[in-house]
Amino acid sequence: MHPNPSTRNVVRLLLVAFTMLVLTANVSAEWNEKVLYSFQGGNDGLTPAGGVVFDKLGNLYGTTSAGGTVCPSPGCGIVFEVSPPNQKDGAWTESVIYAFKGVQGGLGDGFTPVGGLIIDQEGNLYGTTSLGGDGPCVLFGSPTGCGTVFKLAPPSQKGGKWTETILYNFQGGTDGYFSWGDLVLDSYGNLYGATQFGGGRGNICNLYFGGNCGTVFKLTPPTQKGGKWTEKILHSFAAGTDGANPNGYLALDGNGAVYGLTNAGGNQNCNYGSGQVGCGTAFKLNPPIKKGSSWTEAVIHRFGSTGSNDGGVPMAGVVLDVKGRLYGTTLNGGPQSGGIVFCLARPSTQSHSWRETILYGFNGKEGGFNPEGKVVLDGSGRLYGTTSVGHGGELRGSVFRLKPPQKNGGTWSVSYLHGFTGIPDGMFPAAAPIFDKAGPLYSTTQQGGTGACPGGCGTVFQVSP
Repeated sequence: MHPNPSTRNVVRLLLVAFTMLVLTANVSAEWNEKVLYSFQGGNDGLTPAGGVVFDKLGNLYGTTSAGGTVCPSPGCGIVFEVSPPNQKDGAWTESVIYAFKGVQGGLGDGFTPVGGLIIDQEGNLYGTTSLGGDGPCVLFGSPTGCGTVFKLAPPSQKGGKWTETILYNFQGGTDGYFSWGDLVLDSYGNLYGATQFGGGRGNICNLYFGGNCGTVFKLTPPTQKGGKWTEKILHSFAAGTDGANPNGYLALDGNGAVYGLTNAGGNQNCNYGSGQVGCGTAFKLNPPIKKGSSWTEAVIHRFGSTGSNDGGVPMAGVVLDVKGRLYGTTLNGGPQSGGIVFCLARPSTQSHSWRETILYGFNGKEGGFNPEGKVVLDGSGRLYGTTSVGHGGELRGSVFRLKPPQKNGGTWSVSYLHGFTGIPDGMFPAAAPIFDKAGPLYSTTQQGGTGACPGGCGTVFQVSP
């Protein structure tokens, strides 16, 4: 089983930043998989940081946490476009639409994104970087900035350059730092996201450099063109019975409430050996009743302790269905100790508590375990996601589908749509898949492919029926 990726991913990404600064077994393969692009580990990027998004023309966009042309090896990360072929049997092509510049030489740009992108109706891309910007944060004795929120505007003419704008520079302290996961955009153009650290509450949440337990933030666009975006901290996490280290990938309901998961905090008796206290929470943030008053947090579930059937250490966020139910994954725990897919149902009039149902517990023997990404829903109520480990325990991963039972009280059934086989195939998927209009799924793997990196540099892949 993986160690806690909250530790593993932070260590890996901080080592990336440090390096830059100092310089198929028993899997039912029902669908067909195709690697659309293999990152080569240089200017074209390496280690995809999240999933992908589509534009209206069928192009895919995402980020990598390293690579690029500006920073010293391993690079500051990039934003990429992968375009479909002109002919049916042609190859997909990758273009680097932006290479992050970092803070070296006083550039003040972001670097090392730890999440994917979102796209608006005009084709603008929004994302975050975990480091960079003009904030005062220091890493390994060198100034790194505290992270940024950025926007990339498409060129006015085909073949032109995309334009980056830094919408916000995190400052650490009572503000957040080390932004994590995808943003979410509401109908008014406001952006919501999370930082793993900062916020001014809790003091045990950054095991490496000290720091507070993270925030959920909202960015409001300026009222006049060219004005500044305004940040508001909706909640600062305190650990203990509260959550700690929120993941991003938030969900919004029709009343303006915000839902998400933290990968630590909650149950003080729960520890999967990472040194962190608590195995995570699901939370709801309610907007102010009166203008000018504060947002209020409710912890709607605390994930259980070691040895229980409940899951622990969720690494992504939740998806909200039309009935207000929340679906998500945990990396660890569950009846088979390989993580779970869960559903949280809203309180009824008879109960004020949310009710958790474990839809599936992973065990590694049937194709996968340790899911790191969130799940997605189709129109029939089926759930799709990825596991970061699979193939009877070999570290490669899978794409899975869960079908709801035909009768109330029945069992959800799992199908493994693809088991990753490693180089030249991908491995270690850690992001949710997305659908296109025709039905195939698309996402990324953190390693594998044909690149020259140890274990491969990562891939963009398609899985189709």
